[in-house]
Amino acid sequence: MSELLAYIIRGIPVGCVFALMATGIVLTYKTSGVFNLAFGAQAFVSAAVYYDLVINRSWPSLAALAVAVGVIGPLLGLLLDHLLYRHLRSAGTLPKLVVSLGLLVAIPQIVKLWFGSGSAFNPPGVIRSNYVLRFGEYSLDTNQLVTIAITAAAAGGLTLLFRATNLGLRMRAVVESARMAELNGVNAERVSSISWMLSSFFAGLAGVLLAPLFAQVSEVHFFTLLVAALAAAAFGRLSSIPLTLLGGLLLGVLQAMLAGYLPSDSVLAQGLRPSLPFLALFLLLLFWPGLRQPREVADPLGGVDPPPPAPPAVIRDRALTLATRGVAVVFVIGSSVLTLTVFDAFWVSVVTKGVILGAIFLSFVILTGLTGQISLCQATFAAVGAFTVARLVAETGVSVLAALFAGAAVAALVGALIALPALRLGGIYLALATLAFALMFEYVVRPLDWVSGGFRPPRVPRPRIGAVDFSSDRAFFVLALAVLALAALLVFAWKRGATGRMLDAVRGSEIAASSVGINPFARKVLAFSLSAGIAGFGGGLLASFEGRVNYDANFTYFFGLVWVVLVVTLGSRSIQAAITAGVSFMVFPRLLELAGIPQSLSQGIAFILFGLGAVTYAKHPEGIVEARTRASLQWTMRKLARRGERAAGRPPHPEDTVAAVGVGAGQ
Repeated sequence: MSELLAYIIRGIPVGCVFALMATGIVLTYKTSGVFNLAFGAQAFVSAAVYYDLVINRSWPSLAALAVAVGVIGPLLGLLLDHLLYRHLRSAGTLPKLVVSLGLLVAIPQIVKLWFGSGSAFNPPGVIRSNYVLRFGEYSLDTNQLVTIAITAAAAGGLTLLFRATNLGLRMRAVVESARMAELNGVNAERVSSISWMLSSFFAGLAGVLLAPLFAQVSEVHFFTLLVAALAAAAFGRLSSIPLTLLGGLLLGVLQAMLAGYLPSDSVLAQGLRPSLPFLALFLLLLFWPGLRQPREVADPLGGVDPPPPAPPAVIRDRALTLATRGVAVVFVIGSSVLTLTVFDAFWVSVVTKGVILGAIFLSFVILTGLTGQISLCQATFAAVGAFTVARLVAETGVSVLAALFAGAAVAALVGALIALPALRLGGIYLALATLAFALMFEYVVRPLDWVSGGFRPPRVPRPRIGAVDFSSDRAFFVLALAVLALAALLVFAWKRGATGRMLDAVRGSEIAASSVGINPFARKVLAFSLSAGIAGFGGGLLASFEGRVNYDANFTYFFGLVWVVLVVTLGSRSIQAAITAGVSFMVFPRLLELAGIPQSLSQGIAFILFGLGAVTYAKHPEGIVEARTRASLQWTMRKLARRGERAAGRPPHPEDTVAAVGVGAGQ
C-alpha cells in the first residue's frame, strides 16, 4: 500500500502538467471553437525561450518566466488570432483543423531555425531551490509543489471564469455566433483576442513546467505532452474543466504506476509505457460516452455567407477542357523525357520518389476529397504496405509484384478495421483517432521484429515483369510513372462513377443520402479502405525503389502530418494537386539547396513553408491549385470574350463579361 501511495504522489505533478495543458486546449475549444493541435508547438516556443534566457543569457528564473510565459505566450496567441483564426470564425471543422495542423508542422521548425538545432540539455525548473516537503516516507520538491499549486489555481480560476463572469459568457457566445453576439453589443474581436491570449498563456506555462521532466527541450517531448493532454481533454469531453483535470491526474498517476510495477526490461514496459498517452487517447475516443458524433458548433447566421466559387470544370467549356488536358499531357511527357535523358542519377532518384509519393497522395483525394474526412495515418498505411512487401519477399520468396498487391490488400484490411470504429466518431475525433493509431504503430508495433525485421530489416528487391527488369533507376522511374497513371485513372473513375457520386451526396448531407437509399457508413468505410490500399501499394513501391523499408526517412507520423497539410492546402479534391504535392515534397527541399541553403536547413525550411501554406485554406478551401486554375481560366475567358467583342465591332457588354467568367455560376 505504501508503494502504491508513493507512485501516486510521484505521478501527481506529471498529471498536473498534463491537466494544465489539457485545460488550455479545452479553453481554446470552448472560447474559439478551434481544436488547437498546435497547442504543443506553442508550449515548445515558451519552453525554448525560457531555456535560452536562463541557460544561454543567464537571466534570473522569475524574469525569464515572466517573459517566456507572460509576454511571449499571450503575444503568440494574439498573433494567431489576428492573422489566422479570426478569419476562420465561421468556418467548419475541417478548415480550422487543417490550419492548426499546418502550425503544428511549421512552428517547431521556426523555433529550431531561430534558436538553432543544437540539443538543449537539462532544462531548468522554475524555482531553483533544494527545499523538499516531506510527509513520512514521501516527499515533493519545490518545482513539483509549484506545478500542483499552479494547476489547482488555473482549474479553479477557469471554472469560475465560465460560471460566474460576464467575460466567460461572452466567450461562449462568440463561439456560437460572433455576428449575433455583436448585434447584442459584444465586441467579438476583443473577446476572441482575450481568449487566445489566455489560452496561449496556459500553453506557455505548461511548456515551462514540463521541460524539467525531460532530459532536453525537444519538440518530440512536447508532442507527447500534446497527445497526453488530448487524452485528458477527451476524458473531459472538451467541455468540463474538472473532468479534464481529473483525466490529466489519472494519466500521470497511471504512468508512474507502470514505471514502478513493470520491470524495466520487459516488453510491456518498453512498449506500453511510452505509448500510454496514445493508447489512452485511442480507447477514450472509441469508448468514452459523449464523444460519438459530437454536435458541431455552427453559426446560425452562416447562411448569409456567399456560396463557394464554382470549380473550373463547371466554368470552362469543352474546348478549354480539352486544351487544359492537352497542356497537362504535354507537360508530363516533357518532364518525363527530361528525367530520362537529361537529369543525373541524383535527380532521377528525387523525381522517382516524388512520383511514388504522388501515387500515395492520391489516397487523400478519395478520403478527404470525396468524403470530407481527415486521416492522419496515411503514412502508417504506406508503412504497412512496405513492411508487408519486405516480409513476404524475405520469408516466402514471392515475386515483388505479387507482394506489392498483397501489401495493398493488407493495408486496405487494416484501414477497414480502423475505419469501422473510428468513422462513427466523425469530425475532429476521427482525426485524433487516426493520429493515435499512427503513434501506436510507430512506438509499439513497428519495433517488433516480426514487423520490421529488427535491427537488420530485410532487403526489398526491385520488380521484374517477364523479360523487363526494373533494376536501373531510369527503368524504375518508368514503372513509377505507369503506376501513378493507373492510380490516377482509378481515382478518376471512382470520382466520376456511381460510388463517387454517392460519396458526394454523403458529404453534402448524410441524412439526405440515407433518404434515397445510400448507406453513408458503408460508403465511407469503403473509401477509407481503398485509400489505405492505394497508400499501401505506394509504400511498398517506395520500399522496392530504395531497397529496404526506410521508415524513419519516409513513414513517421510527422511525415504523415506534413502530407495531410500539403495535399489539403494544394487541393484534396484534385488529382493534379495530389500529384503536384508528391513531387513538391521531394523536389522543393532540393531546389532550396540549389539556391544556396545548407542541406541541414533545407528540409526544415520546406516544412515551414508547407505548414504556413495551410493558412491559405481559410481563403481557398478548394486548394491553391484549384484557385490558381480558376483564376487563370477566368483571365483566359475574359480575354476571349473581349477578343470576340472586338471582332464583332461592338464594345463588350458587362453582363456578357460576367457570364463569360462564370461569376453567375458560383461567385
